[in-house]
Amino acid sequence: MNFFKKIFLFYYDGFRSMTVGKKLWIVILIKLFIIFIILRLIFFPNFLKSKFSGDKERGDYVREQLIKRK
Repeated sequence: MNFFKKIFLFYYDGFRSMTVGKKLWIVILIKLFIIFIILRLIFFPNFLKSKFSGDKERGDYVREQLIKRK
């Protein structure tokens, strides 16, 4: 456990003493939030869940699509 505590303290001290880096990390986290949450909701809706009600129907559809494309 001492090893993990040393690693945590290393990064904790590094982030605590940052000045410009904190602002950059905030910008990075905001960008990641926008990319993975907002854009996913807008551009990548859950197609299978909206078209089929059960897991068996979804599985059958995916199986058909994989077989047809070969």
